[in-house]
Amino acid sequence: MAHRFPALLAAPAPSRGRLWLTGARLFDGTGGPVRDSAAVLVEDGIIRGVGDASEPCPDGAQRLDVGQRMLMPGLTDAHTHASGRIPRVLRGAEEVLPGTAGHFLQAELRDHLRHGITTVRVTGSQGRAPQEARQAMRYGAFRGPRLLTCGKIISATAPGGRFYGDMYREADGPDEMRRAVREQIRSGADFIKVMTTGARSNELEDPDPLQLTEAELAAVADEARRMGFRVSAHAEGLDGCAAAVRHGADTIEHGMYLHQRPDLLDAMAAAGQVLVPTLSGYYWMAGLGEVVDPSQAEPVPEMPPVLTDLARHNLEQGAASMRAANKAGVSIALGSDMNVAAGLEIQRMVHHGLTAAEALTAATKTAAEALGLDELIGTVETGKIADLIIVDGDPVREPCLLADPAQIWLVLQLGVPVAGQSLESPFSERIS
Repeated sequence: MAHRFPALLAAPAPSRGRLWLTGARLFDGTGGPVRDSAAVLVEDGIIRGVGDASEPCPDGAQRLDVGQRMLMPGLTDAHTHASGRIPRVLRGAEEVLPGTAGHFLQAELRDHLRHGITTVRVTGSQGRAPQEARQAMRYGAFRGPRLLTCGKIISATAPGGRFYGDMYREADGPDEMRRAVREQIRSGADFIKVMTTGARSNELEDPDPLQLTEAELAAVADEARRMGFRVSAHAEGLDGCAAAVRHGADTIEHGMYLHQRPDLLDAMAAAGQVLVPTLSGYYWMAGLGEVVDPSQAEPVPEMPPVLTDLARHNLEQGAASMRAANKAGVSIALGSDMNVAAGLEIQRMVHHGLTAAEALTAATKTAAEALGLDELIGTVETGKIADLIIVDGDPVREPCLLADPAQIWLVLQLGVPVAGQSLESPFSERIS
């Protein structure tokens, strides 16, 4: 790793001692088949061995029989906007006080962990809210997922800066773009995000034209790469996608029209660039709630018709691009573009053409690769961090299980049991 990930520096203390997880069905995220009667040895927060349930419990280890539940890597959501949204207050009610949003962000992060999401990549939030929450987790205020942040999104001067406020760092010209990258690194960013196009979530931006000049985008990519940081490119229209591919962005966010340009998909596959399809974002903008099959829902729009109509179109296009990318050999990482929606995004990816195993891999192994953390997380292998979830039932057969926290039996973070039904059950069901 070329730089020190602030997200890793902020990690809580790992477990101490040895834990023998036995009697598991294992989805290890490597692409192999599910293994029956598996066992995993965790020592001081690290996976030290993957074996068979027939093996005796290692000396000095606590034994936990998981009862043939599914053991798998913790989920990663590679595209979230965690910022602690608070409900609207009624007229005449006490106004929202400064700092209140931080408590809602804490609740949101706790909820991620309860849903088996052990790592999130925040691709834009308000101000330094993610850094503040991460610091609170570092010093023991609460438990939440590993949190990567881009700091502020780098954008040209554009309407998005009005709509999204302190989420953006507007800049113009190559030198100012380079300065904007340095500012995000200074503020504790783990990666750099840049807007190559406008956003479909406001009525004043057209997502088709390239928002930056070639020189501006080159400056962002060069400065980030020079300092060892990955680049995430918001790219909707094809000009923006082509520019992001050309300038070596590590992840292409959205990319809903890419199926119209097979040459770009081939280039992404050859370069190892990752597509983050973000289907759930389109569902939300189209007013489709939490359904999986959009034909089974009556939309309840919360946005102007021009945006909800575009969202339904983009859902069809984005799904087609996800399928085309998969066929072309492009790596696909899960990103929900929503709050605590990785399980729902998995179901939607399956509904729109991936197999369940492919969607689960997108939420584990490939997402870790997209973040540059695949040496540490994403698969159940010796030497990896013990961020693990144990699920009632079989998510490969029933992906919907991962959207239901009642089915998440146990969540381990660096080997520490931190969430799950088993911790909410009688003491007799816990580690023996």
